Amino acid sequence: MIQFTILRGVPPVSATEAPGAADSDISSRAPHCLVEQRGHVLIVTLNRPEARNALSGEMMAIMNEAWDRVDNDPEIRVAILTGAGGAFCAGADLKAMNAAPPGDKFEQGERSNGGGWDLSRLPALLKGRRLTKPLIAAVEGAAIAGGTEILQGTDIRVAGESAKFGVSEAKWGLFPLGGSAVRLVRQIPYTIAADILLTGRHIKAAEAKEIGLIGYVVPDGTALDKALEIAETIANNGPVAVQAILRTIRDTEGLHEEEAFRIDAELGAAVFKSADAKEGPRAFAEKRAPKFSGS
Repeated sequence: MIQFTILRGVPPVSATEAPGAADSDISSRAPHCLVEQRGHVLIVTLNRPEARNALSGEMMAIMNEAWDRVDNDPEIRVAILTGAGGAFCAGADLKAMNAAPPGDKFEQGERSNGGGWDLSRLPALLKGRRLTKPLIAAVEGAAIAGGTEILQGTDIRVAGESAKFGVSEAKWGLFPLGGSAVRLVRQIPYTIAADILLTGRHIKAAEAKEIGLIGYVVPDGTALDKALEIAETIANNGPVAVQAILRTIRDTEGLHEEEAFRIDAELGAAVFKSADAKEGPRAFAEKRAPKFSGS
């Protein structure tokens, strides 16, 4: 049985901070998000199985703190995001949204503070925030709306064969504020992204892999196992090199090749100056596994 280390002391954010999300009293139930560390891997599990892990303010607050931990703890080399109860994430809680329409809150915010909403950043959903270390998605069941939106902020994606994906907001007269209208067309072919965004249709894991939205399709119930296998492989690599490669991928996105190569050279040279860059060849020559320090 997995033993979870919960990030405690994280106050739930209000529905005005997490549009469409609502929370009940947390004292009588399990937290909406669980966090466990296994060696150099941090596992973040969305934990509202009765609601197919629909987003809540509490969930997003814990996710934010988990992402801070990933970035700031040198012992964490890889993170995994998954969901409890056979679902990944069904997005916003539409029942709560019906009771307290977030658009009303936006208008109140505009009236009260001159437009203080910053909808360009939703860090829990990795909109406007990129982790410094690899993040792997392990998807079972529904990854709809916000579930597919946060998926686009992950680096490697594994799904059970019955998993479903989609950005359904247009079907309900809503907008995908998790960033899909921007990110999806950059990650998969334009015409397929436009189809998914404008029709709101759902796709199965096989199609998601075919179009490049995910990288692995595995038997149902084994997505986390496969994600852990990948995470362990990455965690055993040189962390300085892994993080520099990831940063290069991100920082050079959309740049001309010559400009991108300047960033590539700068970050690559820093890796070669590291202690890890000496340990790797030494371990190879000595025919042993390297012991990387991350320095």
